[in-house]
Amino acid sequence: MLLTTTPSIDGKRITQYLGVVSGEAIIGANIFRDLFAKVRDIVGGRSGSYEKVLADARAAALEALEQEAAGRGANAVIGIDLDYEVLGEANGMLMVTASGTAVVVS
Repeated sequence: MLLTTTPSIDGKRITQYLGVVSGEAIIGANIFRDLFAKVRDIVGGRSGSYEKVLADARAAALEALEQEAAGRGANAVIGIDLDYEVLGEANGMLMVTASGTAVVVS
């Protein structure tokens, strides 16, 4: 399945619009990862553990979006938008939402 943030796909013609699809992923932050991230924030540098969590959540949200699109008979999703939010007590949860338009292209 083709997934893109653009409103069209070069070389492909949209033959059918199947509606908006979305996928969500909510992932809890690990207390030890939080502790090490705080240390890294103090001394500087990138937080590899949080980057991994973000990448995993994004992949899960896109997979859920792709499954919904496939269930509608789509072979592509265009105009994908990714949103990130923190939720829960002390912002202990990360939510990633992916949404786009399911289409059939030829």
